Amino acid sequence: MAQDPAVSLRVSEISDPALLFERYNTEEIRRVERKVRGEIEQKKEELRQMVGERYRDLIDAADTIGEMKQCSESVVRSVRDVQQFCHSLKQGTGTGGCRQEDQRPWQEKFYTMASQIKLLLEIPERIWSAMEASQYLQATQLYLLCCHLHSLLQLEAATGGLYSPVLSRFPILVRQVATTGHFRSTILLESRSLLRGRAVSDQAIAEALVSTMLLEDSSPRQALADFLLARKSFIHQLLNQPQHGSGIKAQVCSLVELLVNTLFQAYAVFYMPPEGAPRQGDGTLRCGILFSVLESVTATMPAAKARRVLQEETSPGSWFRYLPPCITEFQPTIRTLAQPIQREQLRDTLQQWINTCKEDICRGVNSLLVYVKSLKGLAGIRDAVWDLLSSDSISQHWSTVCQRLLERPLAVWEDFLQQLFLQRLQVITKEETEAISASSVQLLTSALRDLESQTLHLSSGSHSSVHRALYEVDVASFLWSESPGDLLSDAGWVSVTQRSQQQQQRSGLAMKTHALTPCVQNFCSSLDAKLKSRLEDLQCYLPSQDTGSDSIPTTVSSSGPAGSASVSSCNRFTDSPAVEEALREGCLSCVHHILSSIRSELSASFPNSSPNRLSSVLFMARLCQSISELCPSLKHCILGKHSASEAAAKGTPRQGKKLGKSRPTAEVSPAQAKWAALKEELLSCSMEAYRIWSSALSKVLLDKFGSALHTESAGSILKAATNWEDLEIQEEAESGSSVTSKIRLPIQPSWFVQSLLFHLCVEVNRVGGHALPRPTLQELLQTCLDQALSHYCSLTQRPPNREGVFPMTQNRALQLLFDLRYLNTTLGSRLDEGKGSRSQQDPRFNEVCDWLEGFIDPFDLDVFTPPLNANLNRVSQRTSVLLGLLTGSEKQFASRSSTVTSQEQYNILPLASSQIRFGLLPLSMSGVRKSTSASRGPDAPQQLLF
Repeated sequence: MAQDPAVSLRVSEISDPALLFERYNTEEIRRVERKVRGEIEQKKEELRQMVGERYRDLIDAADTIGEMKQCSESVVRSVRDVQQFCHSLKQGTGTGGCRQEDQRPWQEKFYTMASQIKLLLEIPERIWSAMEASQYLQATQLYLLCCHLHSLLQLEAATGGLYSPVLSRFPILVRQVATTGHFRSTILLESRSLLRGRAVSDQAIAEALVSTMLLEDSSPRQALADFLLARKSFIHQLLNQPQHGSGIKAQVCSLVELLVNTLFQAYAVFYMPPEGAPRQGDGTLRCGILFSVLESVTATMPAAKARRVLQEETSPGSWFRYLPPCITEFQPTIRTLAQPIQREQLRDTLQQWINTCKEDICRGVNSLLVYVKSLKGLAGIRDAVWDLLSSDSISQHWSTVCQRLLERPLAVWEDFLQQLFLQRLQVITKEETEAISASSVQLLTSALRDLESQTLHLSSGSHSSVHRALYEVDVASFLWSESPGDLLSDAGWVSVTQRSQQQQQRSGLAMKTHALTPCVQNFCSSLDAKLKSRLEDLQCYLPSQDTGSDSIPTTVSSSGPAGSASVSSCNRFTDSPAVEEALREGCLSCVHHILSSIRSELSASFPNSSPNRLSSVLFMARLCQSISELCPSLKHCILGKHSASEAAAKGTPRQGKKLGKSRPTAEVSPAQAKWAALKEELLSCSMEAYRIWSSALSKVLLDKFGSALHTESAGSILKAATNWEDLEIQEEAESGSSVTSKIRLPIQPSWFVQSLLFHLCVEVNRVGGHALPRPTLQELLQTCLDQALSHYCSLTQRPPNREGVFPMTQNRALQLLFDLRYLNTTLGSRLDEGKGSRSQQDPRFNEVCDWLEGFIDPFDLDVFTPPLNANLNRVSQRTSVLLGLLTGSEKQFASRSSTVTSQEQYNILPLASSQIRFGLLPLSMSGVRKSTSASRGPDAPQQLLF
């Protein structure tokens, strides 16, 4: 049921009665009127009740005022009576002089007691004032004076339970005696709480300890124990404060400051120099304050330095002159003999306290550092502690105090905090590197899945969003594609040398020349950004180049008796090697984790590497090959300071070449050895991935080659035949005349051989053959040659003269022999690294050659061999540029004949002495380059004739 709007209307909302008649009908307006009248009556009743209640209060106030008026009038009358009585006494002094002289001894005694009672009544207020001003020694003296007055006035209760005569005449003292009994516990509590303060002066500490000694009749050793116990409890209080984040720095600094101040104050308060040595030395460094204060407070002989309890209050003309000397000259006494603490006892006590506090501080700080999540925050706390310990007020006398108190130096940072900070740093570094490792492995897994799915789409004919997989399989499409980032914006005025020194970002064209696909670039840039963030975070904890002097302890000369220098107790960069080692181990474990994930993926792809998996395999191969180059932060993290020194020692490349001849070989540091081992492991993993790709490629190509080689029909053999050459040779007959004969020899390899080499060259260039490691390329060619020889060996094992099989004729044997020798020349016979001789020939090659030569007439074989070799050398030279990377610059061809026709003089093409990037493009070479290359010996380029 809906609520009536007229009933829910408030009286305060009625501003214009005319609006009511516009909004509501007559019945609703009447209900509003009844509601308003009801509220009016209710307010009237509340007003009546309030007036009735306040009226009684008003009557009570009027009665009180009347009583005050009567009381004040009676006081005025009494004052007038006192004035009249005094006036009458002045008039009668002449007649009563003798009687006053008789009463003077009694009055003196009375005034003495009265002054003591007045002092006793004023002492509680003075004690509270002294405690409010934190003058606990003054309060203790007043309390002991009050106890002395109690004994003089005999205010203690009698044996029978009756009060003393003074209490019977002055009942107000009963309450005062009861109040005084609480001062002792209050003064002790406040004095001990003062001992826990951090910013308390040495004088205040000494006075608080003297107060405790006077109230408890304790010895200086007990005072030292109380002082150290109070400081230990305050350490626990600081450690248990619920503060995190920025409050951790304040807590740690407070702990260090409290520890240092405790030793300084222990020296200033308790340490006594040997006999004959001055108490105050080393400039502002005081000592033995406790015994000085205790001597000044308890000295019984009048001396200038004695501190009397009522020394400031003995003003003449006041009631203080009636106090007896036992009150005005009162000095507290201590029952035990306050002898100075022996140095051995002081040393052992402080050392035991330090050991106990060390355990508590280490445990507490370790629990506090758990809330620090970054090395920058950790370095901020470390630097704050260093600034505190390096301040002049601490570093100037720290070594002197430690040597005199503990008889040994005390390094607060190294002994208490350094290991805790290092452990926390190692934990943070380990957590961060593990997070980087997990995210990198996740990124690697997602990239591999994307490549496989995109490869499936590419093979099925869908060309949308498959460029990444296409670039991994066909790097040529990536190399010859243009993108806005191929050249940097400042490429026109910044040289390559300056860019490499500044470690700037590489251009897209540089990435293409190294066959680094976008997938590899994205992964490496992501890993490098994370490692760079870790490195920048770690740099906050390490000394910078311009603040290297901070790592040297600050030495400040002191003006002590020995005149020796005191060294600061904090060297914040002594753990820099351990800090770098923590990051180094974290980065190494991160990369090893990534490598283990890559190896697991490769092991899953190795037995039967499908074409869909080849893009992933090539991606992992390029990734392992380029991580060390595209992730400069990884190198900096592992090498540490060696990377900066190495970069500075290198200089420009030209200077490095000049200086490299005379500079001796530097010793390899452990960090450099680990970096070299990691690069070797990355290269090994890359070679393993490339080996999977080369195995799959060689298997596919050689299977087609084997099927074409083992063909048995005449049509298939004729289809694979190529061009032959007609040669005229002159031979000497038996009669001595020359006979001219014509022979036919092959000048090109079979089509299936050319197809094998061409497709092999195409596949190598598709994956960026100019960036392939040389061992991988050599292994691929050697594998292809081995499998080709296997197919030729299987050809020799077939039984001859089978039905339906084309027989092995002399021409076919010549073509197969030419093919085999061409394959061996192209794919094999490479120079060993660092050697001048050819690698050992495969014995199967000679066996197959002998088998094929068996089908050729021996006389014809002798005639055919020289021109066949010439044709083989010519075709090898002509196809060297077409095949590009398959031939390489290290091919050794037979020397040219001296008989060179005029038509062949211009068909000379130089090859580069080093492996060229784009093998299909001939490189021009100037005459100066030729002379320079010729002076290099065996590395000179060979001139090939066409």
